Amino acid sequence: MSKLKFTAMPSKDKRIDAYIAKAKPFAQPILKHLRELIHKASPQIEENIKWGMPSFEYKGNVCGFASFKEHVGFGFWKASLMKDAEKFLKDNSGMGHLGKVKSLSDLPTDKKFISYIKEAVDLNEKGVKLPKEKTAAKPPPEAPDYMIKALNKNKKALANFAAFSPSHKREYIEWVTEAKTEATREKRLATAIEWMSEGKSRHWKYQRK
Repeated sequence: MSKLKFTAMPSKDKRIDAYIAKAKPFAQPILKHLRELIHKASPQIEENIKWGMPSFEYKGNVCGFASFKEHVGFGFWKASLMKDAEKFLKDNSGMGHLGKVKSLSDLPTDKKFISYIKEAVDLNEKGVKLPKEKTAAKPPPEAPDYMIKALNKNKKALANFAAFSPSHKREYIEWVTEAKTEATREKRLATAIEWMSEGKSRHWKYQRK
């Protein structure tokens, strides 16, 4: 006897039904068509609502769409890693990666769109992650005059302070300047100069040896 093959039924979310029903008349056929193609490309995709918009997920975010007053926006979560990344990012002016979609004719062909979805799903299947955005190091605040004068009186402290990373400089400057009384400030400054002359960071006591 031959075994019957069962195709996974797409997981539908009633909240997306309601979202589409509330969309502008021009947008409804677009949203319905996109939804249908997404599930046709990958029946394992599940639906959700994130940030107030329909989201489609498989082992993480895959894509999503949104309806606006005069257009529909569609976006891939990992567009920057896809084959047509340059085109997607260029078309991002319409709050999505397909430009401002105002009618079904503005969409890629069904075959092309389905290939995009399959590619996006495959990235999640393989566990490919988006690269973390590099953030520039926050520059340290300027040391007050009284701190600079104290450093100039101790060559070792001055040299070590100048070699510190921006974060280590910031720790010392903020520790001294945030003192609530003058007496506390002077005490902290003296300690800071002593520790810096020894090449120690502000939190040297807590560093693993």
